[in-house]
Amino acid sequence: MHGFIAVYLRELLILKYRLKRQLAGMAVSPLLYLVTFGYAMGDVIQIGEQSYLHFLIPGLVAMSSMTQAFSIATDINVARFYWNIFEEFQAAPITNLSYVAGEVLAGMTRALMAIVVILLLSLPFGVVLHYGPWFWLGIVCNSFVFSSLAVALAMLVKSHADQSLLTNFIITPMAFLGGTFFPVEKLPVWAQMLLSLLPLTHASRAIRASALGESVLWWDYVLLLSIGALCFWFALSSVNKARD
Repeated sequence: MHGFIAVYLRELLILKYRLKRQLAGMAVSPLLYLVTFGYAMGDVIQIGEQSYLHFLIPGLVAMSSMTQAFSIATDINVARFYWNIFEEFQAAPITNLSYVAGEVLAGMTRALMAIVVILLLSLPFGVVLHYGPWFWLGIVCNSFVFSSLAVALAMLVKSHADQSLLTNFIITPMAFLGGTFFPVEKLPVWAQMLLSLLPLTHASRAIRASALGESVLWWDYVLLLSIGALCFWFALSSVNKARD
């Protein structure tokens, strides 16, 4: 437990040191999407009985919780390849489970901060959504999945440059195809089946349904938790191999 707290507090101290830059980075992309897609086309495009802004904001929440949680991989790689921090963890009396749990929770913390930023940015647009327990549970589940995946993949890459390849081939396509900017139901059946394999698709659906006051599908949460558990085990296994 003490090792877990130490790893987590280390990441929080780094985050505190970079807080202004981190918050600015968390705000830029969502603000651009809100202005260009939401504000400019919000009155033109209707998704069901809702404006496009009502559809877009929960999608941005799902996407940002994914990207910000996954961004912990970049810091892990910098610590591994440039600062040799991982070697210090290897020498310290910290279990692999504590290390993984601390890094995963740090990634989830970043994701939650990014969501607060998005919700604050959406206030001037006058969109009223429901931010109940199911809404936040969807964010926590989604960030758990991608923070765990980030730790796992960060242990597998051979150089810091490889990290951008993972982002380009995994995160970026999912960000645009996971039901964030358009309804997946509008696609052909075969495309819907393919996109249903993406965890972000289920996160977007769960977060959006809760935000719009609709009935949530409990299996979206079960699926996200199951994928998150698998990714966490994958992360632990990757750290075990890296330490060996």
